[in-house]
Amino acid sequence: MYQKFRKLWKKFWEPILRLSFFQWIMAGLMALAIWFVYFTCRKKITGWEIFKKYRRKPAIFVFWHGRSMMLSPIVCLGGMRAYAVASRHKDGRMMAKLQRLFGLKSIYGSTSDGGISVLRQGVRILRQGDYSMCMSPDGPGGPSLRVQDGALYFAKMTGAPIIPVCYSCSRSWFQKRWDRYLVALPFSTITCKIHKPVFIDSKVTPEEFEKLRKQIEDIMVRQVREMDGEFNLFQVEQDETAAEFKKKLRASEKVKKQGK
Repeated sequence: MYQKFRKLWKKFWEPILRLSFFQWIMAGLMALAIWFVYFTCRKKITGWEIFKKYRRKPAIFVFWHGRSMMLSPIVCLGGMRAYAVASRHKDGRMMAKLQRLFGLKSIYGSTSDGGISVLRQGVRILRQGDYSMCMSPDGPGGPSLRVQDGALYFAKMTGAPIIPVCYSCSRSWFQKRWDRYLVALPFSTITCKIHKPVFIDSKVTPEEFEKLRKQIEDIMVRQVREMDGEFNLFQVEQDETAAEFKKKLRASEKVKKQGK
């Protein structure tokens, strides 16, 4: 019965989610919710001087796919001038509209869909010299907490530094999805850490490139582990893809159904 209802609901809901007008409404409601949480919380930001230095310069700010929510008001109030990489999927397009409400322009694509186009647009933007970029190196489908090569290619081709950023909070809810998207709750303590820049030489060898990729990944994993540990939060799994998570979820639901 539940599966039939779910299929009918999905059939009704998905066409609506593709409508641009409806996506703007949803993005507006989400933005209001985020601002409400932000202004009811106590904030502690480490590395603010780094953000101020690079907020309107060629730089690549990277953050895990599940850690974007409370970064949006921070970059908005900080006067950041940047582009964000967004998926072409309907969810990605709605998130792009949400990012636009916080002052971020969008580049559509990902490593699996439109990767070459994203690389060309990103390089052009960074070479202009007055915009930075924001992207999730483990998106849009994982593996979770694994840095893919995209951000490093931007840095290698333009000389722009990579700056890892992360946020955590004392009162939160983890969504049941592959990236364990962290939703901050009102009246929390929010922490945000901005790491020092990592530069990549244009003549870097493949071996050095991989070493730097692993270095950035280690920095970002350490960020999220230490910050979540401060609040005794759930430890997000590493190497979980969207497809694998859905498969596990279906298997779990099947076991529960058989148990009944």
